[in-house]
Amino acid sequence: MKVLIVGSGGREHAIAVSVAKSSQVDKIYCAPGNAGIAFVAECVDIAAMEFEKLADFAEEKQIDLTIVGMDDPLVGGIVDVFEERGLRVFGPRKNAAIIEGSKAFSKDLMKKYHIPTAAYENFTDADAALKYLETAPMPIVLKADGLALGKGVLICNTLQEAKDGVKTLMLDKQFGDAGNEIVIEEFMTGPEVSVLCYCDGTHIKPMTSAQDHKRAKDGDEGLNTGGMGTFSPSPFYTDEVKKFCEEKVYQPTMDAMKAEGRDFVGILFVGLMLTKDGPKVLEYNARFGDPEAQVVLPRMKNDIIDVVNACIDGKLDEVDLQFEDNAAVCVVLASDGYPEHYEKGKVITGFENFDGKDGYYVFHAGTKKTEKGIVTNGGRVLGVTAKGTNLKEARANAYEATKLISFENKYMRHDIGKAIDEV
Repeated sequence: MKVLIVGSGGREHAIAVSVAKSSQVDKIYCAPGNAGIAFVAECVDIAAMEFEKLADFAEEKQIDLTIVGMDDPLVGGIVDVFEERGLRVFGPRKNAAIIEGSKAFSKDLMKKYHIPTAAYENFTDADAALKYLETAPMPIVLKADGLALGKGVLICNTLQEAKDGVKTLMLDKQFGDAGNEIVIEEFMTGPEVSVLCYCDGTHIKPMTSAQDHKRAKDGDEGLNTGGMGTFSPSPFYTDEVKKFCEEKVYQPTMDAMKAEGRDFVGILFVGLMLTKDGPKVLEYNARFGDPEAQVVLPRMKNDIIDVVNACIDGKLDEVDLQFEDNAAVCVVLASDGYPEHYEKGKVITGFENFDGKDGYYVFHAGTKKTEKGIVTNGGRVLGVTAKGTNLKEARANAYEATKLISFENKYMRHDIGKAIDEV
């Protein structure tokens, strides 16, 4: 069969590597792809938001299955366009992808259906938001309602910081229209855990857990990023926590979306905060996490094509989802200065060191192939992932592997998975 993957980052590279393992697949295309994805798929020069062009390509090449990796096209309705043209596609329709596209929608959904989450208020008027902050307890969290590349969340420790945050989001429009509406919610504390789930509109099957590091610098200092590294499984995601989430979060979310006429088919990313009062939902995403996919998919035993087809056909309950009894750690190699100002076009060397190394992966995020070779083309450049028998071994393997890749201005955090040592 022929498979088309839509996207261009480390997540899509991880999906492509998983798809390439399937004996059912003869040909993989990726639009637009990147320099790393080009090793396992034919990259196509069509942007992820060019829905009609993508659908034309799928028809022309007789694509059997399209997997959409990115949030923007899903929220924009790419699945609806493909389905209207009779094309088989994996991902939520536009009316279901709103669970990520609007934080106000997802918070209201959780309140209506009694899914545990932080207390909150929504605002479309900056003056009203500023007035509310006058009596709100600090610290507090501000969230842009729309998509903001994982960076539209501000944790404010003081009233002044919170007021400045409202200005940044709603008046200065740092994240564009994503800040037209904001969510102000209570600040929660506890370990954060990410759980990706396969969904078929009725049934939901959680994958193994993961834990992400969002801040740019060691010790969880610095600005929020799209993710500086991750590990799987999370030692904080105990059997007790899993049971609670299955009963109070995962299935209730599926049921809520169905009750709203928004059947969710695709990947539901559930971001959890394990508070002293129990697990609460921080956020939902409507696709594989990035870089969570880079540690979860390499540990999955199932053929991804079988699972995706079961989701599309409403037969997920027939799948026995299995993961390896090991661990994986991903360390993101970024361009120094990310997420603010950084240079591109730096030549990357060392890829040949990974040839034939079982359990080691280099997932390309921001790379480009040029006459000089493969060069940096973004803030997050590569995700170096390694497996191990346990988290400590996987962490040691991953950091050892980062030494094998070189480029000017290479930057990374040195404490990815350090929480492992404290559990």
